[in-house]
Amino acid sequence: MSSPSSTISESTQSDLEDCVLAQGKICICHECEATREKLLLGKKRRLEEEAVTTLNKKANVNDIVVKVSSSEMDSLSLCQPVGISQEEDDDVKMAKMTGACRTILKCIGENPDREGLLKTPARWAKALLFMTKGYQQTTASVTNGAVFTEDSHKEMVVVKDIDIHSLCEHHMVPFTGKVHVGYIPNGKIIGLSKMARIAEIFARRLQVQERLTAQIADALVEAVDPLGVAVVVECSHFCMVMRGVQKCGAKTVTSSVRGCFQKDPKTRSEFFSIIHQT
Repeated sequence: MSSPSSTISESTQSDLEDCVLAQGKICICHECEATREKLLLGKKRRLEEEAVTTLNKKANVNDIVVKVSSSEMDSLSLCQPVGISQEEDDDVKMAKMTGACRTILKCIGENPDREGLLKTPARWAKALLFMTKGYQQTTASVTNGAVFTEDSHKEMVVVKDIDIHSLCEHHMVPFTGKVHVGYIPNGKIIGLSKMARIAEIFARRLQVQERLTAQIADALVEAVDPLGVAVVVECSHFCMVMRGVQKCGAKTVTSSVRGCFQKDPKTRSEFFSIIHQT
């Protein structure tokens, strides 16, 4: 009769002899099962730790972005240039932008060294700087002193159908349309072309149409302190035309009113009737 220890030893030996894990096959002996459980548990813990680390990194990045954005926005005046560093030389800026464009071309599967694309990065960089030149401009610089004292005119002044072209800040694709601007003087008038230039300052930035409309109105208030201001913007957004819902006929209309246009429905109604006259 064999002893218990001898039986256990023989059983273990039998399991080891039957184990085929080393041969690349599945084995369900006690030792192999235990090993698999340890490996799976270790892998699960590593994945959980990696997930926590990734979430923490994202949270830290978001905190930094929010803090920078808040501090910059608090220090900005409406009609001042946005705080973009002027220390960088134009050549350095162009080199960075052209390098980034080459990277993008490679990522979409293009060859930036083929003939048709050799100068594309430089062209794109120059075009983007032009389309965002509003960051370097102020209301004071574009009005150039064209604000005049005029007490005799107390009626509405309207400039309508001003063409604008801007870039949607969500997708960096264009939205284009028209702006209608009206104001009632309060002892000061502004050169008519300057109203179009004020609209251009804020259009030549990464924008949302709602904010663009309000910024034009507020800038005109700051420029001539009128009795009231009304602004209407009508645009077609290419983020809705070229992608997404792809609705070519859709237009977005936004309005912003200040002063007497906000308080007096009749004044506001007169403005809307003028801009919709054909």
